[in-house]
Amino acid sequence: MFDTDKSARSTASYDWSASALGEAARWPLPLRLAADLLLNAPLPSLLVWGREMVLVFNEAYGALAGPGYGRTPGGSVPPVMPPPLAAAGEALQQAWRGEPLVLSGVQLAFRHPEGLREERWDLRLTPVRDEAGQVAGVLLTLAPASPAASEDPAPGASLRILVVEDNLDSQYLVCEMLKAFGHEAEGTAHPDDALAMMARQRYDVLFSDVSLPGMSGVDLARRALQDQPALRVIFASGYGDTLLRHVEFPHLSLQKPYELDQLQDALAKIAAMPAARA
Repeated sequence: MFDTDKSARSTASYDWSASALGEAARWPLPLRLAADLLLNAPLPSLLVWGREMVLVFNEAYGALAGPGYGRTPGGSVPPVMPPPLAAAGEALQQAWRGEPLVLSGVQLAFRHPEGLREERWDLRLTPVRDEAGQVAGVLLTLAPASPAASEDPAPGASLRILVVEDNLDSQYLVCEMLKAFGHEAEGTAHPDDALAMMARQRYDVLFSDVSLPGMSGVDLARRALQDQPALRVIFASGYGDTLLRHVEFPHLSLQKPYELDQLQDALAKIAAMPAARA
């Protein structure tokens, strides 16, 4: 499936002296072992080491990500979060807390010279512990999604989306864009009204601004998830992800101002995310 070199690889196959990790001979043993497993693995794999997010990836992931991603095997802090890590969301934070996880049927997009390549993958996240037993890194392996997970939605399927945005012009524009994508969309400016609307009917997606009058979008989502645990959540924020660092439930976030293709991509990913816990 992957056009990669068939020879065996290990940390000794590369010169790491100019990387953020330094010479491999000085690496801690858990890092060397995890990197050797990753570099010799046939499936696309990433290793995130340390809270600085130093990234190591193998030949198979380099082929999948495309020539613009960088030189294998990495060993640096990426300027942009790689698609598998971005899609993992809260699952990545759970792995940092020591919990191995599997996310099934996650849609990922990679840019190649011939255009955008989109496929569904199963993501396996494994915590890597240091000599003291603390989580020092996360190994993420991509496997082709099972046929059941990769089936396309039924033709004409749409999402019922509640948009909560106190800027009425923005609210109207987002609702119209969502309708143009083929979804059902309703909007409201106040979180209390949003809770009342969700009490009357079910929604597939809550698309909320983080900063709202009277209640944050995060608190709104927490209350909504108590009654609708299967609700998917997308946040829009003009303050980056600062206010979302400690959100405990699965979600996606868009940085304002976002582009049309970013909104479409978020909607495509949201159905593959695990349902939040009640």
